[in-house]
Formats: sequence, C-alpha cells, structure tokens
Amino acid sequence: MSNDENANDSDESTSNTAETGDNTTTAAASNAAGNVLSKILEIKESNPKVFFGGIGGLVLVILVVMMMGGGKKNLPVKQMASLSIGQVYELKGVNTYDPAATIRLVPVPGSMAAYDDTEEEDRRGGCKHMPQGTKVKLVQVQEAFGKAKFVEVEMIEGECAGKKGWAIATNLN
Repeated sequence: MSNDENANDSDESTSNTAETGDNTTTAAASNAAGNVLSKILEIKESNPKVFFGGIGGLVLVILVVMMMGGGKKNLPVKQMASLSIGQVYELKGVNTYDPAATIRLVPVPGSMAAYDDTEEEDRRGGCKHMPQGTKVKLVQVQEAFGKAKFVEVEMIEGECAGKKGWAIATNLN
C-alpha cells in the first residue's frame, strides 16, 4: 500500500466512527429520555400524591423565579419644584401623558376627589379645569395628610386671569 491509500483508509475509518458515534449518542439520549419518562409515569400510577405534589412544587418554583424580576429598576419620580409664594409656575399634570389633559382646580384644599366628573357641564366655565402650561402665581401653600401639599394659585393669563383655585403642589412645574 502506498501512503495515499493509507491516508484514504484512515479518513474513511474516522468518518465511519463519527457516524456511529452520533447514532449511539442519539440512541443513548433517546433511551435516557424514555427511561425518565417511564419512571415518571410509574410514579404517577403508584403514588399520585407525590407525582402531583412534584408538579405543584415545580410550578411554585417557576412562579417564584418569575416574580423575583430582574435588576433593581427605580421608577421615575417627579422632582418637586421649590415652592416660593409669589413665584410664577406652569400647571402640569403629573399623572398623564396627554398634552390635552386639564388640571382640576377646586375652591377648597383637599377636595380633589369630592366632585362628580360625569357631567360635561362641570368641565366648562368657572375656571375649574385649566389646560397644561397655564401660567399661575403661587398665593398660598397648605400641608395636609403628611407629605401632601396643596397650593392656592392665581391665574395670570387667559380668560381666567385673576381667579384663584387650589391644586396639588405636584401639578406645579
């Protein structure tokens, strides 16, 4: 035999070994999966409490891992403007992204949720709902309920110029 024939024979033998190795690996994996499945089904038939308890435990572990969440991400927090009586501010709704949203002004501090918002009539006139960006002058600050601050503002532009109303301090920008 020549060197070329020996090289060809060795190439064929390694390719045959590789194919046989892949087949045996696949067969071994298939047998292992079949054995595991048969053991699980055997446990289901012989002791169903353990079987279903194991499934419940696995589901519980998965739920706990899902609820843990990722890294610590902080939600954005509105930075409060330092309030000074007599300064001019703009009204800005902190709970909306809608530029057409209005800011509710009430006659008494702390009565923000004490009105019926179902009537369209309530939204017109009386300078009760001011558009965002309206320039206002801070007249008075009143603290209530711990951290909450209510501010009395006076409109300095538009058809409501000179009228006063109360809003939440976070609505000042």
